[in-house]
Amino acid sequence: MHIVIAGASGLIGTHLSATLREAGHDVTTLVRREPTSAAEIRWDPAARRLDPAALAGADAVINLSGAGIGDRPWTRRRIDELMTSRLAATGTLTAAMATLDDPPRTFISQSASGYYGDSGSAQLRENASPGSGVLSRICVEWEAAAHRAPAGVRVVTPRTGVVLSPAGGALGRLLPLLRLGVGGPLGHGRQYWPWITLPDVAAAFMFLADSGLHGPVNVCAPESADVNALVGALASALHRPAFFRVPSPALRLVLGQLADELILPSQRMEPAALEAAGFQWQHPSLAQAAAWVAGKH
Repeated sequence: MHIVIAGASGLIGTHLSATLREAGHDVTTLVRREPTSAAEIRWDPAARRLDPAALAGADAVINLSGAGIGDRPWTRRRIDELMTSRLAATGTLTAAMATLDDPPRTFISQSASGYYGDSGSAQLRENASPGSGVLSRICVEWEAAAHRAPAGVRVVTPRTGVVLSPAGGALGRLLPLLRLGVGGPLGHGRQYWPWITLPDVAAAFMFLADSGLHGPVNVCAPESADVNALVGALASALHRPAFFRVPSPALRLVLGQLADELILPSQRMEPAALEAAGFQWQHPSLAQAAAWVAGKH
């Protein structure tokens, strides 16, 4: 397939581009700087500038573009940036598709597990209702923007969970602390985090590009785990203790609203659509995932 990726420079995008190319697909990436190869095309999503020819002949467009959710403290201005960067990028892509006589067959536009907000221990399949927080609102609008793609385009909105990677990924600053033996659970630790390894995210997106699935798809591993179990498994695989729990008030003090939106909510997400479609995980269990993160392939 010929696949165009927007937002290919992040953790998921970099790995996904490499995975698709290794599988024999032709990948073009949209970049906001001067292109350095024929496989790159410049665009400016903030100004809604994209030559529709960039999408002509593409079998699928994958949209991972948007300001990093956990990169900076959440000021009002930053929250606006998180929303507008996603809506501008998605709107630029759907508008370009609309001008083509033969638009791409598939549009995969990233969403997030944050769609569900704080849902306790309830099992969350794709038909569950959205939450009420800032991140939920962003995801609802982001998904709606993707569905403005032209008629006939199959739209998929993957609600991706916490991505586990030896490089840190969503675990960010926690993994280096665990390696040093000074990490531990965040908050009370009983909140569920839907998790998935980086190779499985890339495989899931490749699967979605060539499947018949449409609409929301929960992208996470089939084994659910709360933060206590997740941190415990990683620490065990690294042969380190994980005694140093970070209490919720401390997280709120340091991270502000981010703690209540990203760290402390519970989302017991179930990958019902992927399972029903026959997707195969490389790391379906937490033990396998933790061993992979620790470098014990």
